[in-house]
Amino acid sequence: MSDSSVDKNPQFSQIQTNNSTEDNLPEIDIRDFIRETRPFYKVPHLRILAFYVFVITLSSTTTGFDGSLLNGLQSTEYWSPAMGHPTGHVLGALSNGTIFGAILAAPFAPFFCDRYGRKISIYIGESLVIIGSVLQGASTNYAFFLCARIVLGFGGAFASLASPALISEIAYPLHRSASTISYNMCWYLGAVVAAVVTYLTRLIDNDYSWKIPSYLQAFFALVQLFILWACPESPRFLIAKGREDKAREILSKYHIGDSTNQRDLEFIDFEIKEIEASLEAEKLAGANSKYSDFWTRKTYRKRLFLVLFTSTMMQLSGNGLVSYYLNKVLNSIGITELKEQLEINMCLMIYNLVISLVICYVANYFKRRQLFITSVSGMLLTYVIWTILSAINQQRNFKDKSLGQGVLAMIFFYYLSYNIGLNGLPFLYLTEILPYSHRAKGLNIFIQNQQIVSVYNGFVNPIAMDAIEWKYYIVYCCILAIELIVVVLFYPETSGRTLEEVAEVFGDGEQTKVAAIYSVDDKRNSFEHVEVA
Repeated sequence: MSDSSVDKNPQFSQIQTNNSTEDNLPEIDIRDFIRETRPFYKVPHLRILAFYVFVITLSSTTTGFDGSLLNGLQSTEYWSPAMGHPTGHVLGALSNGTIFGAILAAPFAPFFCDRYGRKISIYIGESLVIIGSVLQGASTNYAFFLCARIVLGFGGAFASLASPALISEIAYPLHRSASTISYNMCWYLGAVVAAVVTYLTRLIDNDYSWKIPSYLQAFFALVQLFILWACPESPRFLIAKGREDKAREILSKYHIGDSTNQRDLEFIDFEIKEIEASLEAEKLAGANSKYSDFWTRKTYRKRLFLVLFTSTMMQLSGNGLVSYYLNKVLNSIGITELKEQLEINMCLMIYNLVISLVICYVANYFKRRQLFITSVSGMLLTYVIWTILSAINQQRNFKDKSLGQGVLAMIFFYYLSYNIGLNGLPFLYLTEILPYSHRAKGLNIFIQNQQIVSVYNGFVNPIAMDAIEWKYYIVYCCILAIELIVVVLFYPETSGRTLEEVAEVFGDGEQTKVAAIYSVDDKRNSFEHVEVA
């Protein structure tokens, strides 16, 4: 969210009209109104906005804590006996507990998000996460623990749906890319904390070695609830509900501070009119918010395909093996000592957090397609090498330690590739391709498809790893090859456009585009908006 986040595409925020030549009106560029070019940390109101964006990203941090937590608990001495020594599909059900909860939340989360606002959805979600965490720590058996995880998943679905939408809708225009990418980047912050906590509590010689980490899953949700009341609500949501004055107040407070400069005031006018124009365009085009639009309208079918395929890539690119079953992967290469496994898990999560921070800082220098293609290509290459080294290692009865270290290196290289394109970028990409009227519903489809695909990870991965070991990696090599072909052939570029302009990429432009015209003839410098034929 520094000045490096400024989009370098010269088409950024450019709005054209069909009568600009006739009326001698200039093309409008949002940069014509933005005076602030300093890094965000040097601007008081942008620092505050960045802090609130971070608070919202804690929804992802809580999810990351959960992913790393289960990895750590499987490597502890007391958790498995307390749960009845789960293996195979029984262990998979525990991993999928949060997924079951998220699926149950599917009919309710988008309704609350659109009807009552992004913030209230996060409040509901994180309150349930706190309840689920307490129940998880208090669990006395397998069924109790599973029910607690279902509650966690139900609450997490509300927060995960509303948080990226709210971030993209309150972010300063020049910082939107970095802000939205930072959402899923913070998954690793939670993963790091969970890995460190489980590493330290391994020294406790009783059930509190796993109960303390389980209780601590509520920590980030508690922090959010204490601070979220001060965060701004989405201006787009407010304008959609007819509360333009409140939306203007929020945009003014966090985008220009206390400035009374005429150009800054015109910048806020531009943002308001652009949002209004976008909402009006969707109504004129008949884009009432219905799930059926995703399969009855051609341009929305393309969006649906991208939503489904992107969410599938995030869960089915081999990351599920390391995210929830790292101990099984390490066992397969001869690394079986508890302390060493927990240290590797902790180092991997810290590494991922650092890599994600770097990628968040530089991502805006690259186009979306470039990042996706680089990411999937890198994952495919590392998985192929990973598979070959694992095969040779097993043939040599794990006596060649260098082969095991080679596999471990490939795991780290794999996550470098994964983080480039499938960590934070999908949330940015999807908030760009989904118009406001369908953003919450599209993100809900995205999240629910993630949960469905994760069921495969939860049940099939542990069974397959137990049954065929390294040969199972070949499946992911094939999946990654298919993903690469699809990304190259079907993923459109969206960089260099505002949220309201991406419709042009999908061919909606002629039907839905509404231009915001800055009237140079009007001495009052007022804005007008008209429908483009």
